[in-house]
Amino acid sequence: MEEKVDPSPPDGDSINLSVLNWEQVQRLDSILTGSIPIHGRWSFPTLEVKPRDIVKVVRSRLEEKRIHVREVRLNGSAASHVLHEDSGLGWKDLDLIFCADLKGEMEFQIVKDIVLDSLLDFLPEAVNKEKITPMTLKEAYVQKMVKVCNDSDRWSLISLSNNHGKNVELKFVDSLRRQFEFSVDSFQIRLDSLLLFYECSEHPMAATFHPTILGESVYGDFPTALDHLRRRLICTRSPEEIRGGGLLKYCHLLVRGFRAASDSEMKLLQRYMCSRFFIDFSDVSEQRRKLESYLQNHLVDLEDRKYDYLATLYDVVQESTVCLMGHERRQTLNLISSLALQILAKQNAIPNAANVTCFYQPAPYVADSNFSNYYVAQVQPLYPCCPSPPQHYLTPQHPIYATWLPCN
Repeated sequence: MEEKVDPSPPDGDSINLSVLNWEQVQRLDSILTGSIPIHGRWSFPTLEVKPRDIVKVVRSRLEEKRIHVREVRLNGSAASHVLHEDSGLGWKDLDLIFCADLKGEMEFQIVKDIVLDSLLDFLPEAVNKEKITPMTLKEAYVQKMVKVCNDSDRWSLISLSNNHGKNVELKFVDSLRRQFEFSVDSFQIRLDSLLLFYECSEHPMAATFHPTILGESVYGDFPTALDHLRRRLICTRSPEEIRGGGLLKYCHLLVRGFRAASDSEMKLLQRYMCSRFFIDFSDVSEQRRKLESYLQNHLVDLEDRKYDYLATLYDVVQESTVCLMGHERRQTLNLISSLALQILAKQNAIPNAANVTCFYQPAPYVADSNFSNYYVAQVQPLYPCCPSPPQHYLTPQHPIYATWLPCN
């Protein structure tokens, strides 16, 4: 069922809403008025962007083009940080949601053109802007662009690059069926009252003088979701509705010290997570691209925990994958193992490769008595290498048979 983002609060008290206190308002204000660098590729200069300014520019130009913006919201880890500073999540990407009317392809194209054109306003004055095209700006400053347009979801995303992983993500939403993965990332903060205050007030905010700002949990129960955030508990529902099943985010939370609110329920949900992940990323090459992208974009501040992350993912996939054939499951586990080995190599946690012998396993038909083109050698057993510092190693998915051959 389609879930339209509704800007108007419901009548009476609602369990999914909460008014921000003064400390939370201060954290929100520091995010919106602080400067975030948008790093350009090649020789393009870095843009210093305040979120409140880019929201104002983009929104006004959308209205000029008769695309009505119902409201603007702060979403994701930044919203969680505003509500609870010591959440264990930190905040990376700045997710800004423009709840807008996007009726067709023309509106999506207008949104894209306006965002790219708005970047010109933030270029240094010394830059000659006349010959800079939208395509040039896209190549220089945009990390990624996404558009989804189907019966239940109509939205687009433009992510502006930041070399430290703190991308400014502008999301334009007409409708979105599923707006969260877990209760701890389900928070959205309605910004309109604060943005209006910036425009109209001649006096600075104070504990006794600031706008009323509403926070919302699209999980559906604000007090429960906030309690999960404070206690670092993992809870979700219907993970099969999430693209990728929420599997990668789930392992991310585990590595950051979160734990399941209900172990028995989460064991069951892990199966749904794995099943949906392999539906959306069925090919091992797609899985590789997704994993490498996630490691690069979401664990920027956890370089020393990337191996732990992959080890956790390995354990979950090994334990909870029930939808794959045996060889498909082994392919995925081997992929995770190889990525983990690359991480250890970067951390100098494995011996010099010159002292390592690599082995491969012949195809199954080598065992056929009628097939004699392979010589099956007897090789010495493999011994584990002891890295420094010591690590928890992934368990191989096959016994070490004497049919493994050295790659010379």
